Amino acid sequence: MNYDRIMIRYGEMSLKGRNRKHFVHKLKKNIQFMLRDFEKIHIESGWDRMYVVLNGEPVEPIIEQLKNVFGIQSFSPVIKTEKKIEAIRAAALQIAKEVHSPGNTFKISARRTDKTFEYDSNELNHAVGAHILIHLDDIKVDVKQPDLNLIVEIRQDAAYISGQIIHGAGGFPVASSGKAMLMLSGGIDSPVAGYLTMKRGVGIEAVHFHSPPFTSERAKQKVLDLARKLAQYSGSVKVHVVPFTEIQEIIHKEIPSGFSMTATRRMMLRITEEIRKRQGGLAIVTGESLGQVASQTMESMLAINAVTNTPIIRPLIAMDKLEIIQIAEEIDTIEISNRPYEDCCTIFTPPAPKTKPKLEKVEQFEEKVDWNPLLEKAVNETETIMISARAQSSSVDLDSLL
Repeated sequence: MNYDRIMIRYGEMSLKGRNRKHFVHKLKKNIQFMLRDFEKIHIESGWDRMYVVLNGEPVEPIIEQLKNVFGIQSFSPVIKTEKKIEAIRAAALQIAKEVHSPGNTFKISARRTDKTFEYDSNELNHAVGAHILIHLDDIKVDVKQPDLNLIVEIRQDAAYISGQIIHGAGGFPVASSGKAMLMLSGGIDSPVAGYLTMKRGVGIEAVHFHSPPFTSERAKQKVLDLARKLAQYSGSVKVHVVPFTEIQEIIHKEIPSGFSMTATRRMMLRITEEIRKRQGGLAIVTGESLGQVASQTMESMLAINAVTNTPIIRPLIAMDKLEIIQIAEEIDTIEISNRPYEDCCTIFTPPAPKTKPKLEKVEQFEEKVDWNPLLEKAVNETETIMISARAQSSSVDLDSLL
């Protein structure tokens, strides 16, 4: 099919009123970034539509890339024509011929935003539909469940004809609402939390806590592979790998067993908070789901949160495990998360962690150790890795989208 462009519809972004220009600009920049391998394309943006002008580039691989771009409600490969009925009929017939099989049905869905056009929507439906019935054998009209829905849009500049509507990722463009630090473990929950956060327009950088020799290089690679899955929606994800062995060993030695999980999470949050400040993030994202484990009770979260005033985003807080798994399957992270390589949150899990830890008790136990030098050392020795949606690491930074 000789489509010459792809029409993009904004969806939820259309509700932004005076701020829409900001979101449209971010979406255009993100699309340019995701389609950077297609050197001939040109992107045109307007108030309620955006167009990827193909200039001879193949349409199918571009469609696959656009499916992962947040901020797109739907899109269609289209043929642009003059606003003349003969040109519109010819383009619609060309599309119909390409996909037609004997016995197929069709309908015309016309929309006229240019009210000066000589045909209204119903007249367009009849004029184009009759042309197809005359020139194609063994085809019928079915307005309820057609095999082919031919969409005709009459806009101010031209007419656009398409034979399909492809659902986009929805939400808002990544980085249109700032940046946050995702506490990324190797489990099922945190990648899903990162995905849902990006869908609301937040760019993410990941923070992972690595405790060799208790956690292996395979456990680290597991997290990098999860980050690569998330990078499919933003182009790249920066991963900060924090050396956490020394801190965990001291917690294990100095903090009573029942409170060690709470202390561990508090130290992780303090480190993530410092990385957030250095990287210019605005919030911290976690994969916590209320009541799922001991550290995710209301009492535990209160005790853990006390170390920071930074907003904590918890996209999964009211979801059950089956809902989280369903999303993990949809974004293709479930298989990676199920690899049998333990992260630092599981290797030192106490036999009976406190589900209702008292903040005063935790602070009392932590007073035995001067944590500041240990935390500063961990932050300074953090390894930062740029993960691209492609197979190899990329030098392109998410900051280029901000």
